Amino acid sequence: MNPEVTSLIPEHTSARRLELLTPEEAHDLLRLLQMMAAEGQDELSEEARWFAREIAERIPSEN
Repeated sequence: MNPEVTSLIPEHTSARRLELLTPEEAHDLLRLLQMMAAEGQDELSEEARWFAREIAERIPSEN
């Protein structure tokens, strides 16, 4: 992960926790991150965009 993009993530957080989300939770989180990303061009929006892309690549599409 890019340290500049992930500077707000607590050090103890691990990507492994994503494995514990249900598909519905993962899609809810993705929607939340996409809304945050659309809010503006600040550091938090940039980070939300990055996480949204990463999550979208790892979860099956919602049908």
